[in-house]
Amino acid sequence: MTSWQDAVRDVGPVALALVLLAAIAVGAGAAGGLRQGRDVGVAVARAVVQIVVVGLVLAVVLRTPALAPAYLALALAVASWTSARRLRFPRSWPLTALAIGLGAATAAAVVVGVGALEPRALQVVPFTAQLIGGAMSATTLAGRRLLDDVEGGWPLVEGWLALGATPARAVADLGRTAATRALAPALDQTRTVGLVTLPGAFVGLLLGGASPLEAARVQLLVLVGLVAAETIAVVVVTAGIGRRVVTKPQRLGS
Repeated sequence: MTSWQDAVRDVGPVALALVLLAAIAVGAGAAGGLRQGRDVGVAVARAVVQIVVVGLVLAVVLRTPALAPAYLALALAVASWTSARRLRFPRSWPLTALAIGLGAATAAAVVVGVGALEPRALQVVPFTAQLIGGAMSATTLAGRRLLDDVEGGWPLVEGWLALGATPARAVADLGRTAATRALAPALDQTRTVGLVTLPGAFVGLLLGGASPLEAARVQLLVLVGLVAAETIAVVVVTAGIGRRVVTKPQRLGS
């Protein structure tokens, strides 16, 4: 039986599982008074549509490697726009694009450059896409945390500015704190891998028939690659925001 036939055969059980899981999320949320039933439904529906579309697009990209750069550029553009929208900081899209792109590109270049992954679309595209996603989350967390901390601690920042400090110096300590906290999820996942959780790449490879050692090799590349990419991203975004903070972020909100 072909993989296509296997996929068609599994649609029924997968659809049922998704419906039941979504219902559990809605029910648990209702019991806790969260009122997020509609959000869960929309999120699940969007996930289904997006995953199917991405799967079809990736099938084309992997058959036509020349399209890989265009796909990754699109992923970077969407990630950057999403992060910029979350930050609600004027003209932040170029900054988020730089933070996410530099982090993901550096980590991917190292992994491919030393031969840990072959320079083939089948390996480079999904690996780099994961780095972009992780860098996006870290960029958003670090940037939003810094802006919130600057707003909450504005008297201190304003005091630094009044003494003649540059905006970057005035928020330097807050930027370091924001960057450190944004990296906590990636570091925690790396510290506890195999002990608390089995990450997605590892499980996916095992389910796809790879050996545990091969799955572990790829998962380690993903985990440490994410730490590298996210560290670069949070340093870039906090430094970039720091240089531009001259008044309360809430007054700058776009």
